[in-house]
Amino acid sequence: MPIKALIFDVDGTLAETEEAHRQAFNDTFKANGIDWNWDVPMYGMLLKTTGGKERMQEYQQAHRADEPQMDWEKIKALHAQKTERYVEILSDGGLPLREGVADLIDRAAKAGLRLAIATTTSRPNVDALTACCWGKTPEEIFEVVATGEQVKAKKPAPDLFELALSGLGLPPEDCLAFEDSRNGVLSAVGAGLQTIVTPGRYTAEDDFTGAAQVIPSLKGFPV
Repeated sequence: MPIKALIFDVDGTLAETEEAHRQAFNDTFKANGIDWNWDVPMYGMLLKTTGGKERMQEYQQAHRADEPQMDWEKIKALHAQKTERYVEILSDGGLPLREGVADLIDRAAKAGLRLAIATTTSRPNVDALTACCWGKTPEEIFEVVATGEQVKAKKPAPDLFELALSGLGLPPEDCLAFEDSRNGVLSAVGAGLQTIVTPGRYTAEDDFTGAAQVIPSLKGFPV
């Protein structure tokens, strides 16, 4: 059965956004007088927990357990500030799409394939990325945009990809998923999707068992 739609993760798959996220977290901590600073190894470890608020909670419980713990409302407020900072960083431009992404999406659209997003990140982050990289809103590129705020369980649960499939009105066998991480693969495969993986800076050592294909980039990927 021919493929009818492509479903993309965002962070690490469309673009190497994680350094911008890391900077936004650290800038927010500093601005609020919080003595947290996530270096690359620490952030790589924290990325195994999906969701920015959940990442902050994991960090304080696992690495700052001897300090007073922020409650969930404080974490939510800080994360909202972090999102604003991330949007500011991307608004300055200079964040490129990963190799082959723009060409694949352009060719897929011209070939009549439907396009969707399934990401644990928040909607403002998706808006910022498409504005930075395409100069467009998400809906000008993708028919369906499923983000972390819309589901109860984030990746590795299959909920986000199931939401994208529901929005498309298609069964999983009619679609291909594109991911960059183990949690993403578990989520997509859990939703019944064939999954193509392009590992990123923070996910190169992940276990991609279950993926249909693991390739360095989407350059020349056949439509």
